[in-house]
Amino acid sequence: MEAKAILKNARIAPRKVQIVLDLIRGKDYEVALATVQNTPKAASEYLEKLLKSAAANAENNHNMDKNNLYVAECYVCPGPVMKRIMPRAQGRAYRILKRTSHVTVVLKEKE
Repeated sequence: MEAKAILKNARIAPRKVQIVLDLIRGKDYEVALATVQNTPKAASEYLEKLLKSAAANAENNHNMDKNNLYVAECYVCPGPVMKRIMPRAQGRAYRILKRTSHVTVVLKEKE
């Protein structure tokens, strides 16, 4: 049994999210949540909400015990990229890529 939560089109670059995901992969739910809450990264807000959502899915949809959950999988994929223009000297224009992320967290119950 596994409970999953997916966040699509988060306005944060995947490489920034990956740093925090590496910290919580394989940890117990409570430890992962505490880690995310005490990590001073921009991705922490998104991941805290996503972890809580996955835990709620586990409890309500799959009748799993919240105390026995652990982060089985967590990964981030690049979402659509918004392309913007930055004016530069002599009439040139540089491209700015505003990246988005699709984040997935899978919780499983310990045997």
